[in-house]
Amino acid sequence: MTRAADGNRQVSEYRQFANRPADPLGETTIRRNANPGTAFMAANRPGKGLARVLEWGVRMTTTENQPNDRQSNGRSGSMKRRLMGLALLAVVAGIGAGLAFWKVNSIEASDAGFAHQPEPMESIAVAEAQPIEHQPTTVAIGTVLALRSITLRNELAGTVRQVALVPGSIVEAGKVLVGLDVSVEQAELQALAAQESLAESLLDRTERASASNAISASELDRARSERDVARAQMARTRAVIEKKTLRAPFRARVGIADVHPGQYLEEGTVLTTLQGVDEAAHVDFAVAQQVAADLRAGGTVEVLAAGANEPIPARIVAIDARVDPTTRNAAVRARIEADRAPSPGASVRVRVPVGPPQLAVAVPVNALRKGPEGDHVYVITADKDGKPRAYSRAVESGPVVGGNIVIEQGLEAGEQVAASGSFKLREAVLVAIAQSGTPGAANPPAPTAAPGATDSKVAPAASHTAPADSHVAQAGK
Repeated sequence: MTRAADGNRQVSEYRQFANRPADPLGETTIRRNANPGTAFMAANRPGKGLARVLEWGVRMTTTENQPNDRQSNGRSGSMKRRLMGLALLAVVAGIGAGLAFWKVNSIEASDAGFAHQPEPMESIAVAEAQPIEHQPTTVAIGTVLALRSITLRNELAGTVRQVALVPGSIVEAGKVLVGLDVSVEQAELQALAAQESLAESLLDRTERASASNAISASELDRARSERDVARAQMARTRAVIEKKTLRAPFRARVGIADVHPGQYLEEGTVLTTLQGVDEAAHVDFAVAQQVAADLRAGGTVEVLAAGANEPIPARIVAIDARVDPTTRNAAVRARIEADRAPSPGASVRVRVPVGPPQLAVAVPVNALRKGPEGDHVYVITADKDGKPRAYSRAVESGPVVGGNIVIEQGLEAGEQVAASGSFKLREAVLVAIAQSGTPGAANPPAPTAAPGATDSKVAPAASHTAPADSHVAQAGK
């Protein structure tokens, strides 16, 4: 009876425990040991029966008999863990504070060291912007033409017997260049010469007979007509012979030819080209109608040939009266009065003046820098402490004149700009102005600079002030 009562009591406790609401915070699991929970889960599995339920009840009773010791041991262990965590945090905080203090001290020491070092500077050569009178121009593409130029062709068909075409050679006027076969024409000429001689003899006899009234006047006229016909036929044959002999019409340079003796030529076959060798040449180019309206015959333009260092002056000789309706351009012809004119047919650039001259400034070519934001120069000015510094300034550049480049806008005459060494400058950098003969000065200024000069060729330098010399001394330290 006692065992049955105990079993019923354990089953009742199990049912009460199972019917309790769920504990979301897990307080029951924390208060109790894990063993009763494990037994409960095992007992709750399906198919285990009453034995599982009784086993869970026994373990639950054993656990409840020793709650105070286990709770006291848990609280003691939890306190130790908290104390160990606080000690670890204190150690970590101390190490972090030490590292931060060391880092701050090192930064302050580094800043103090940099504060005692001199400001970096760049050594350069400067030039002064010079005022000039600049003529705005536009560039057109032109073609060089010889004053006299022909394409040599044969008028009559025939077989080549003589060739004197040497490409590139200069021939004098009247020289035989190509001779065709004229043997038939020469034979005809001899026959006609005999007929002309006979006609002349008959005419003499007829005239003597007519003087004595032995013959009528009509016979005398017939004899004269036969003599004239014979002479005309001889002249025709001589003309054919002359047409089959091609001569140079003027002093010229021979072009490329592909003619050989024995070759049969049809009428109008192109033999070669002849370009007149003169001390002048024409340049034909086209400009916009607005530009052509300001041009006049006798005006001057500049011709820039490929490979030429200096432009060739040319004089305008004609302006077309008609504007092309498609391109709105007008054709212009200029004459080059020089023995160094480009070869006929060469393409050249023609610099045409546009409008009146304007005042501008010029600086060395290597003073102009180009970048994504456009053209700019570095202007050298003194700061509030009197030290020279380089400041970038946007400019509008023009053509190159000798060793200088024209600055149309953005720079005033008399301002100093960085020339040699300008490629290494940056905004507001301190500079040391190098003079000719200064020890340690890089690239001392030269009297002139060639067109297209780079930073290795220095443009003329302007006069320098005393503060600049003091900075040169600092740069040499």
